[in-house]
Formats: sequence, structure tokens, C-alpha cells
Amino acid sequence: MSPSSSSTLTPFAALGGFFLSTAENVGGMGGMLGRIVTRLVRLNFDASELLRNLYKMGVKSLPIVVVTALFTGGIMVIQAAPIVQRYGAQGLLGWGAGFGTLREIGPLLTALMISGRVGANNTAELGTMVVTEQIDALRALAIDPINFLIVPRFIGIVTTLFLSTVFADVLALGGAAYAGYGILGVEPAVFYNGLTSGLLGLGDVFHGLIKSVVFGVVIALASCQFGIATSGGAPGVGRAVNATVVVSAAGIFVLDYLVSFAIG
Repeated sequence: MSPSSSSTLTPFAALGGFFLSTAENVGGMGGMLGRIVTRLVRLNFDASELLRNLYKMGVKSLPIVVVTALFTGGIMVIQAAPIVQRYGAQGLLGWGAGFGTLREIGPLLTALMISGRVGANNTAELGTMVVTEQIDALRALAIDPINFLIVPRFIGIVTTLFLSTVFADVLALGGAAYAGYGILGVEPAVFYNGLTSGLLGLGDVFHGLIKSVVFGVVIALASCQFGIATSGGAPGVGRAVNATVVVSAAGIFVLDYLVSFAIG
């Protein structure tokens, strides 16, 4: 083959490699999900490890969730301020901030924060265990790594993201109410009246919570799969963490679109 034809094929080879790598990652995550579901159906996992991960992932993530949620609420008010001032629609400020926060911004930003903090840390821990042969040691002791390590972390990440989203929604609405008072002079009572006047319902709340569960599953699968498949020593751990962050973020945005399209 001539050099010119080889250079012409290079972009196509790169594209093919990308699709093959994507298929391999998706297949690996699907296989991981199947093994996790099998253990969950049998309730075959380590409860003490689950409690430890819930504390490490959930409780220790509260500070970043609080900061993100409060400023998210304030940002929603700042974005709505020009419209509110132009049309004198102070009574709709609560609906505008609540609609965007509950259905979209709250679950999305919380998922990205949890992905960066919890997902990356989970991959680093599992990857380190792999390269230091701790996973092999568990197998030598007849301990299933899926039961002992993966399933508790999967449950921990999904539960953490769901509860963090509930907490973040409440804080974001509180932050929006007082930002509206400080920036636009809209009383918190007027804000909450607009929020609960019937324009928003439980369907909007559940919309965001369903997204949080879906995002949690993606983050958990990506972090566990890339962590347990780590190879190449310390550099391999770094590559696995990077892959987890990228795949989790891409998966969150893709599934955000699909879930929004599916449930309206």
C-alpha cells in the first residue's frame, strides 16, 4: 500500500478504533451490571462494606453538594432576573427557578459533582487494589470481589446521588428564594407561592429524581468497570480515573437527553 493511501485510511482507522473501544466499554459495563443484578437479587453482598461506603460517599460529599446547590439556586435567579424585571413577573420567579432546578439543573450538576468526587475516587481505589494484587488476594481467599467490593459501591453511589439530589433541590430552592429577595426584592413568601401555585407538581420532582437514579447507575458502572479493569501499574490507574470521568460525564449528558425525551 502506498504512503498516500495509508495516510488516507488513518482517520478511518482512528474512527474505527474509537467505535471498537466504545463498544468494548459499553459491553464491559453491561456485563458488570448483569453480575451486580445477580448479586442484588440474591442479596449477596457485604453489608458492613455498604455502610462504610455510604458514609464515605454520602456524608463526606455533603459540603460540596451544599455549596453547589446554594449557588445553583442563585444562578437560576440571576438568569431569570432580566425577564422578571422587564415584564414585572415577580410571581413567576418561583415557578421559573423551580422548574429548571427540579427537572434539570439540580440532578445534572449534582451528578457531575458526585462523578468527579465519588466516581473518580472509587476508580482510583479499585484500580490500586488491582495493580497491587489485592483483588487477586481476595480471590485466593475465596472472597468474590463483586460481592465484597463492587455491589456495595454500586448501591452506595446510586443511593448517594439520589439522596444528594433531594438535598440539593431543597437547598437550591432556598438559595433561589433568598437570592430573589436580595437581587429583585421578591419576598420569599411570593417566591414559594409561585413555586407551589399549581404550575409545578410532583411529576416535575419525580422527573429529576428518576434522572438522578439513572445518572447514579452510569457513574457506578463506569467507575467500577474501569477500576476493576485497570492494568499497567500506577499510570494505568491514572488512565482509568480519566476514562471514568470522561465516560461518566458523556453518559450523563446522553442519558439526560434520552430520559427527558422519554418521560417528557
